[in-house]
Amino acid sequence: MLASAAEHFVHWLHLSRIAAQDMDDRHVERFARHDCRCFLCRKHGTLTDSGVIRRRRGGASFLQYLRDCGLVPPRSALEEDPRLADFQAWLTHRCGVTRQTTVRYLAEVARWLSSLDKDPRTYDAITIRNIVLNQPANRSHRSVQLTAIVLRSYLRHLVAGDACRPELVHAVPYARRPRYAGLPRFLSPATIEQIIASCDTCTPAGLRDRAIILLLARLGLRAGDICQLGLADIDWPTARLRVDGKGRRATQQPLPQDAGDALLAYIEQVRPTVREDCVFLRLQAPFRPLKPSAIACLVARARTRAGVEDGPSGSHVFRHSLATSMVRAGSSLEAVGAILRHQSPETTAIYAKVDVTMLARVAQPWPGDASC
Repeated sequence: MLASAAEHFVHWLHLSRIAAQDMDDRHVERFARHDCRCFLCRKHGTLTDSGVIRRRRGGASFLQYLRDCGLVPPRSALEEDPRLADFQAWLTHRCGVTRQTTVRYLAEVARWLSSLDKDPRTYDAITIRNIVLNQPANRSHRSVQLTAIVLRSYLRHLVAGDACRPELVHAVPYARRPRYAGLPRFLSPATIEQIIASCDTCTPAGLRDRAIILLLARLGLRAGDICQLGLADIDWPTARLRVDGKGRRATQQPLPQDAGDALLAYIEQVRPTVREDCVFLRLQAPFRPLKPSAIACLVARARTRAGVEDGPSGSHVFRHSLATSMVRAGSSLEAVGAILRHQSPETTAIYAKVDVTMLARVAQPWPGDASC
């Protein structure tokens, strides 16, 4: 599909009299929405929304390939806001955040950065507060909370470079949410095993999915941890995994027998022989590393095959389910925090609410004859 879209893009560039050296992202958008009169007759017909998406993806991928090869100049400073580039460098080199977090933060900053003056010294408290308070009505509470977090981080970046007043950081409103208000959403151990058993080990996709789900269920890894896992991170003699986690805090995790067997079967029988160090790759060319969204999709397919309709969804539910099972089996919160790699004990304290037996021992009797 990408090759076909790239061929179509080349024909459109030729008819539009656009030289390769002049290509940029604006031409990709024009190509995605043009009324096709190209030489490729198979491209004629009514343009649908999915067709625009396919054209845009193919044109952007081909343009990026030409840039990587040095055949097309990179993006100019006019196309990329230098403020975003500086913030990205600060997040990566000074804060040590992961690539996924950097992408999410940059997307949030790009949403409201145009409303700020290019000179940070002109910022005032009213302008900063309005970015958080003047949100569209359709944005959720978590989205507003993300805006406050990213804005506060962006202001700290400016303060570190002595570009704005330090007190403006405190002008960002706090979008608080109740802590420990709800129970962790989890699946029962029987349901987890049912999802694992739904993976068909006779197919390449089944072998890969089984290895990923076992790592999620046995070690409580995040989807980002799975995507970042490299071949060099596996220590086969000692049966351990090196997991970077959030903030690039590397830890050593034990590799259970069934998860190790599934991981070895995937590497030996399914994984493409490429120079890419990431363990889990796409099954079809181009053999790129999986993204967290792909992990969520394969988990959803496994739930459907297993016939699991109720309960929480997503890949993070395995992490909650592992912690819940450990607490109910008598493990201490310190042990749970060590497995989940929590930096603060307060993060692990939420799982104390799922130990019903322990709570029954410490619960005080209701005053009076009957409870309401």
